Amino acid sequence: MPSPFLEIVELDNGKVALRRSDEEGEPLLVIEFSVDAKDYLQGNYIEVAKAMISAGMQMAGQMMDEDEDDHVPEDRVLH
Repeated sequence: MPSPFLEIVELDNGKVALRRSDEEGEPLLVIEFSVDAKDYLQGNYIEVAKAMISAGMQMAGQMMDEDEDDHVPEDRVLH
C-alpha cells in the first residue's frame, strides 16, 4: 500500500517534485522553473513551488467535496 505521506523534493535536474515519501519512482507532480524565473525569484523557487502545490491540493480537496454533477460546467476555460 502506498504511503499516505507526501514530500516535496528538488530533483538532480533542478525540477521540484511531489512524491510519496516511500517511493523512488516517478513523481506525482513535477514543476520546472526556467533560469529566468529562478533569477526573478532570487533563488526562492522552492518556496514558490511549495505554495503552488499547496494551492493545488486545496483546490483538489474542494473539488472532491463538491457534487460533480452539480458543479461541472460543459465548457471549461483554463487560465
